[in-house]
Amino acid sequence: MDLSNLKPAKGATKSRKRIGRGVGSGYGGHSSTRGDKGQKSRSGASIPIWFEGGQMPLQRRIPKFGFKNRFRVEYRGINVSRLSRLIEEGRIDAAEVITPEVMVQAGIARKSDLIKILGSGELSSPLKVSAHAFSASAKSKIEGAGGEVLVIG
Repeated sequence: MDLSNLKPAKGATKSRKRIGRGVGSGYGGHSSTRGDKGQKSRSGASIPIWFEGGQMPLQRRIPKFGFKNRFRVEYRGINVSRLSRLIEEGRIDAAEVITPEVMVQAGIARKSDLIKILGSGELSSPLKVSAHAFSASAKSKIEGAGGEVLVIG
């Protein structure tokens, strides 16, 4: 074995179109696979994907309205009834503090979520709940059942 009989492994190389290398290659000639005329056939043609050929673009012709608050804080709302259901199913232990990490493990929130406990439903057992925010009704229901509310700063 020497340098004259070395070749790449089977399947390692891919044959590509060698464009613009003469008529005999099949990809030469006057257009070199670009078609005959138009903006895309010229050299240096780079048209943005949203460009509509001079027509007023969609993002400019659709009316804009309303107000988007860029400083809005979005919470993942979790009802008291959902917590009590998870305790009944055995997915959450009522004896320990119910933190956002526990809720992530139970599959009702994501790691990056800010969690707000809402007051829909009833609570039978006393819970120690730790979350980023609480509605007034949730707070009263948890404390009414003998539980404790801990707000994360």
